Amino acid sequence: MSEGPVRVRPRREDPHNVVYFRRHRDDDPLESIPGRDFLRSCPVPIRAKLSAVLAAVAGAPPHRFAGGGYWEVMHGDMTGWFEVRVDGPKPSGGRGRHHYRLFCLIDLDAKDVDRPLLVVVTGAAKPLRATLSGEDYAAVRRLGAEYRSRDPRSIA
Repeated sequence: MSEGPVRVRPRREDPHNVVYFRRHRDDDPLESIPGRDFLRSCPVPIRAKLSAVLAAVAGAPPHRFAGGGYWEVMHGDMTGWFEVRVDGPKPSGGRGRHHYRLFCLIDLDAKDVDRPLLVVVTGAAKPLRATLSGEDYAAVRRLGAEYRSRDPRSIA
C-alpha cells in the first residue's frame, strides 16, 4: 500500500518557521543578527506589531497571506524579497511619523530543515513617504547574498 510521494524538502504550502539571518564572519565573534537587532531597536508597540505580522504570515503561509499592506512582495531590483511594513503612530502635530520595514526572504532550499523558512534579513526605518536609496537596497541584497552563500544556513 502506497502512502504517496516521499517528501524530500519543505513545500511552500507548509507553515513557515520565522528565523533571523546571522552574519557569519570568521573575524566577527559577535556574528550580528541584523534583523533581530533592528527589531529590538524599534519602539515596543512597533516591535509587537512587526512580530505579530511575522507570526501571522508564517502561519498562513506567506503566499496565502492577505494582510492589508503589512506583507508586500517587492519588485524591480528587489524581486524575490518581501517586506513587512508598519507605520509608526502619528505624533502630536502630525510631523515625524516613521515607517518601519523588515526585509525578508522565503527559503525552501535550506539544508536540514523540516519546514520552509521565513528569513528576517534586516530592517530599516524611514520618515513616512521618504524613500530608501539605491545603496540602502543594495546593502539589503548583499546581506541576502551572504545568507544564501552558506548551507546549512547561518540563522538564529
